[in-house]
This record gives sequence, C-alpha cells and structure tokens, in this order.
Amino acid sequence: MSRNRIGLYPGTFDPPTAGHLDIIERALRVVDRLVVGVAVNAGKAPMFVLEDRVKMVEEAIFGLGGSADSRVEVRAFEILLMKFAKTCGASIIVRGLRAVSDFEYEFQMAGMNAHLEPEVETVFLMSSEQTQFISSRLVKEICLLGGDITDFVPANVKARLLEKVESGEKKNT
Repeated sequence: MSRNRIGLYPGTFDPPTAGHLDIIERALRVVDRLVVGVAVNAGKAPMFVLEDRVKMVEEAIFGLGGSADSRVEVRAFEILLMKFAKTCGASIIVRGLRAVSDFEYEFQMAGMNAHLEPEVETVFLMSSEQTQFISSRLVKEICLLGGDITDFVPANVKARLLEKVESGEKKNT
C-alpha cells in the first residue's frame, strides 16, 4: 500500500541557496510531496521581506524543472513549527545538516519537536559535498562585499541580491 508522505522543509531562506535546493531535490526522494515552509523569524533580521523570500524559493524550484515544481508547495508561516506541520498534513520534518556544528542545535530541536508532536518524525539530510559550505549568511556577506555568488545561489536569487545591494537596501526594516 502506498502512502502519501508529506514532508515539511522549514527555514528562513534569506536568501535561498544552492544548498537549500540540494536538500529540496533530495527530500523529494524520501517524500511524495514537500512543503517548503518559509518562516517569518524576525529574530534573524532578514534582508528580504517574507513575500520576497517565498517568491524566490518558488522561482528557484520552478528552475529545477521536471516534476519537482509539481510536487513542491511553498508556504509562509508564522506559527509554531509543529502546528504548521499539522496544518500541512506533514508526517516528516526535513532538516539539512552542513557540519557537526549544526548537529547539536538540530538534535535539540528534533527532541523538542518530537515531544510536542510524537507522530511527526524529523529526518536529517547531509548536505552534499558541493554545497556543505554554503550558508545564507555567508552568501549575503560575500555579495555585500562585492564577491561573486554565482555558484552559491540560483540565478533569480543572484539577480535579486545584486538589485538589493545596488539599491543600498542592506536589510529589511
């Protein structure tokens, strides 16, 4: 019997990177449908407003081609992750791990989430060796300092980052 496994890949995606897309593509090997949950997370002082981040993720997923864009839905959320997972019908939370330093935080979060919603499992996907060093924070810093971010983000994200930097907008207010 085939089950319709819905996964939820939450994050701030400020901005979405090649690493995020790698995790999205690989998560689709594990789940039938994937909701990419773009979190408000004002504590991180995002560079892009929520609507821009959602749009960038949607455009980047469309750029993957194939059936990826039909199996992925991008949704903004501003509630507790486990409540959002339930509203999405997700039984799996997908998290990417870049390095050992990510593990401690993610392990603690997975434990808390399991306590809040025992029916929802957390699955960790290791970043590929081509993307394990990429982070949104570093991409923004490189771009702000005039470096080339071509290999780190999809073309739509690069264009939006350059536009934001050239216009003098350094962060969302």
